[in-house]
Amino acid sequence: MTQAIDRPDVASTASGADPFPVRGVDHVLFVVGNARQAAHYYSTAFGMTCLAYRGPEQGHRDYAEYVLVSGSARFVLRGSVRAGTPGAEHHARHGDGVLDIALEVPDVDAAHAYAVKQGATSLAEPYDVTDEHGTVRYACIATYGETRHTLVDRSRYYGPFLPGFVARDPIVDRSAAIAAGTQPKRFFQAVDHIVGNVELGRMDEWVEFYRRVMGFTNMAEFVGDDIATDYSALMSKVVADGTRKVKFPLNEPAAGKRRSQIDEYLEFYGGPGAQHIAVATNDILASVDAMRAAGVEFLGTPDSYYDDPELRARIGPVRVPIEELKKRAILVDRDEDGYLLQIFTRPVQDRPTVFFELIERHGSLGFGKGNFKALFEAIEREQERRGNL
Repeated sequence: MTQAIDRPDVASTASGADPFPVRGVDHVLFVVGNARQAAHYYSTAFGMTCLAYRGPEQGHRDYAEYVLVSGSARFVLRGSVRAGTPGAEHHARHGDGVLDIALEVPDVDAAHAYAVKQGATSLAEPYDVTDEHGTVRYACIATYGETRHTLVDRSRYYGPFLPGFVARDPIVDRSAAIAAGTQPKRFFQAVDHIVGNVELGRMDEWVEFYRRVMGFTNMAEFVGDDIATDYSALMSKVVADGTRKVKFPLNEPAAGKRRSQIDEYLEFYGGPGAQHIAVATNDILASVDAMRAAGVEFLGTPDSYYDDPELRARIGPVRVPIEELKKRAILVDRDEDGYLLQIFTRPVQDRPTVFFELIERHGSLGFGKGNFKALFEAIEREQERRGNL
């Protein structure tokens, strides 16, 4: 059963004010085994542009960090340059993965104070960092597992990224391909949502955390047959800020005949963490074609999915023929607000943990409920190949 919980225009307290306003996801920080190679991968395969760098050359002795952008989406790739650092130990436990989902806020002090008052664990009190380009104010709170939210106010900063980072040339020059029309200018434009996986029995705890600590609302929930196959199941709830700029689906495993994708993630990641990042594109066909040509592997979808007359009747007209979606294994779903097109990559590192979703929205505010069964069956086929089902 799927239930839409609420859809207010803004989250509010009794006084009508948003207790924890956010401007959006500022950046996503990945801890990786080799930041230089990862930066090349995301530049080549995801069409991102390397914008800035910080490392030993800037007096940052323990890490090399590359900042990649695509539209408003920013990924920071952090690799340790020496053993024994917190980042190296984090990578040993979890492999490549998301450490920080940083949120841009208009008032770091107010947001941090509210969160701590509501029970959040503070990892860093508000502080300033300044360089020749201005000042950024930060604070940090903990969320599920070892994941954290750094709160960022960059309104007084005009540098390439954050203090201490220096501008650098792109790793890959795609100008010729863009001019020739063989690649889109951007493969994606923004972060749409980020999905977190937590342990059995703890999903509601973290839904309540986001409601209490950040004033987020429960946007939707998916339980029962909507989110199960013949073999495995999970439960999911979606929390979002009042503007819907920041959306966090939260998953936990549910009882099934075999191990679910959430169980597999928790085992190989070594605990709760961010399972996948959905990125928004305005042309999913061009994005998929370019990414596949660059070596990105996507989950497959059986032809029977597209040949089902019930699907075609339910979906109605979309901007491209179903046959074009079928050629690329792109899924399609429609709800009361419109439709969406989506596709999922295979894990982008050796551990079967983090993967990506490309999503093109046409009015739909949902997450592809009608595709859950097809998606989970595709993931189960991959689990079976790995011997983890």
